[in-house]
Amino acid sequence: MQTDETIDRYFYITGWICIAIFAALAAVIGVCGTQILTKVPPCPLHAYTGYYCPGCGGTRATFALLHGHLIRSFVLHPFVPYTAILGGWFMLSQTLQRISHGRLHIGMHFRPLYMWLALAIIVVNCIVKNMLILFCGIHLLK
Repeated sequence: MQTDETIDRYFYITGWICIAIFAALAAVIGVCGTQILTKVPPCPLHAYTGYYCPGCGGTRATFALLHGHLIRSFVLHPFVPYTAILGGWFMLSQTLQRISHGRLHIGMHFRPLYMWLALAIIVVNCIVKNMLILFCGIHLLK
């Protein structure tokens, strides 16, 4: 069984890898412009059925968040701002704790509850968006 410290270290390293990937993507978008968004293929489930999959809206929500539109990002896919806020606080608190060599005990620790909340957000988001299409004809991602 891995300790909390080991799990936190794995998440911390993974967080820095994700930050590097997002920084590289931001640089590519900065150089290429937003026309790169036209290269993202449409969701096959949505293309064939007209209904949203659990991940639909995630890419648009990420770009909205990167442009500072938190509310739009939340409407497009609430998992994206949830992950950004939770991950941001985890990285900041862990970094401060590591820089202080443990004198500041503010490091956020991984809890399985965070993953269950993320799963609940994804499932509820998918159900609500598809119910809006089915019963009201409202497409939130258009």
